[in-house]
Amino acid sequence: MQPLPITARTYTTCLGRGLAANLQALRAGRSGLVPCAFETVRLDTWVGAVDGVDDVHLPAALSAYDCRNNRLALLGLETDGFAERVRQAIRRHGASRVGVFVGTSTSGILETEIAYRQRDAATGALPAGLNYGGSHNPFSVADFTRLVLGAEGMAMAISTACSSSAKVFAAAARQIALGTIDAAVVGGVDSLCGSVLFGFHALQLVSPEPCRPFD
Repeated sequence: MQPLPITARTYTTCLGRGLAANLQALRAGRSGLVPCAFETVRLDTWVGAVDGVDDVHLPAALSAYDCRNNRLALLGLETDGFAERVRQAIRRHGASRVGVFVGTSTSGILETEIAYRQRDAATGALPAGLNYGGSHNPFSVADFTRLVLGAEGMAMAISTACSSSAKVFAAAARQIALGTIDAAVVGGVDSLCGSVLFGFHALQLVSPEPCRPFD
């Protein structure tokens, strides 16, 4: 396969927002993990919460996509000048020649979790305000990213658990090799939710101590 250049990059994690903040934290040996106090979850464990996600406001035109996962996506896209670099690529190649490939394992499932707690006591019906397509649906974050950036090429979400944001690189490279697009936005977005925290707790895989994977 022909090697492809990565012409712009960014990442936002619990260590900080952007390349410089993350590099500084790594060099200082600083962990971004904090004791779990997320939403209604009370487990004796640690989580990687990204600062500022809950303060993000989506553009009015994209309000149908409002969920914590898409807020995190927007926070990342607007970091390190990444969105502007993508728009430069769109001007160079044309909107229809720039694709979007995003990996996510749980997408905006938190919105469904909240809605489930608010369901009708008599019928069990979920509240009318739940927008599955703009939140819980795995494609939501890919569609949202496409609309934010103005890309009109192929858009794809891949949800294969921990491998999601690795597989999108291969998917994008294949489409470029096939000639369907000239450039691609590739990445992964996952935000905290009860399903993951309680799920790993049920598997007895959470620890009262911060994880140290390379210790």
